[in-house]
Amino acid sequence: MKLKDGFISYESDGEHIMVGGGDASFPGLIRSNDAAAFIVECLGHETTESAIVDAMFEKYDAPRERLAADVRRILDTLRSVNALEE
Repeated sequence: MKLKDGFISYESDGEHIMVGGGDASFPGLIRSNDAAAFIVECLGHETTESAIVDAMFEKYDAPRERLAADVRRILDTLRSVNALEE
């Protein structure tokens, strides 16, 4: 899976923002924390949910189960706005 073309992620004044542009069907924006922004960054190239959890585990000091739940929640949010190619 990866982030669909047309979705742009950027940081502005310390806030992480993702917007749908181009052909993206999502007309809004999503604000996110550092962890969610890291997940979106991982989705810049083809990856898997388990690979994202592994990358999160290397970066953050948190239990793997909690990270897996967070990744699942963020991916579900991205699916709900049709932002993922799967």
